[in-house]
Amino acid sequence: MTRTELINLIRERRSFLCVGLDTDLNKMPRHLASQPDGVFQFNKAIIDATIDYTIAYKPNLAFYESMGIEGLRQLKFTVSYLHSLNKKAFLIADAKRGDIGNTSQQYAKAFLSPDGDFNFDALTIAPYMGEDSVVPFTAYDGKWVILLALTSNKGAFDFQLMEDRASGRRLFERVLETSKQWGNPDNMMYVVGATKAEMLEDVRKIVPDSFLLVPGVGAQGGSLEEVARHGMTKDCGLIVNSSRGIIYASNGEDFAQRAGEEAHKLQQQMDHLLTTLCPNL
Repeated sequence: MTRTELINLIRERRSFLCVGLDTDLNKMPRHLASQPDGVFQFNKAIIDATIDYTIAYKPNLAFYESMGIEGLRQLKFTVSYLHSLNKKAFLIADAKRGDIGNTSQQYAKAFLSPDGDFNFDALTIAPYMGEDSVVPFTAYDGKWVILLALTSNKGAFDFQLMEDRASGRRLFERVLETSKQWGNPDNMMYVVGATKAEMLEDVRKIVPDSFLLVPGVGAQGGSLEEVARHGMTKDCGLIVNSSRGIIYASNGEDFAQRAGEEAHKLQQQMDHLLTTLCPNL
């Protein structure tokens, strides 16, 4: 999905919501958890209930890899189903990969190749190993690198906010500045946690036109309004993820209906924010 197509999808659905498919057997409704393809059936029901309110889906691969081959099979079914729909969505593999160049080439092939089993639109990447670990993921046209910049977890304070004495730059700012040489706003996004919303203005000083993937709204306590106020651009420039608050809104047989209701609530808030802050979109 190109940048133009992504912006058009935001405009059409009046939403910049991403639904995180962090599907956990221990949290799924019991009537599905015991079925052979229960993970896929759960994901399919969530997708059907939320597709009108979201622009993106983000499976976290850990939840599928932990189930071994069977989990990857459920992931394949889920991605294939999303590709089959007339209503398109931006598909993000939340894998946080990043390794030496030839290894990154294989990761890119596994998740981004149109000829592969998954054919995601984007992949989350850890930048710690530098340029040669990131650039291989930019090899596929219309595919995106989503680089970790400023995350919402407690451990973010261990490294990401460390300040370089010579330049006065914090580490996440160095990541943003340096990585601009590896990609551009048409193929590189950044992860910035919603719980760091007040720092979005600092992020925007360095990457004013790049899309940001923003986790942490909902269960983690981030404010959608604060994220939009500090981080939105004229093209929206945001993809805001919600996982637990949507897919586990209920663990009963009404789980899909409740997920749709929660997604709709967020979409309505996003529509208002787009109207207010992006009047020309």
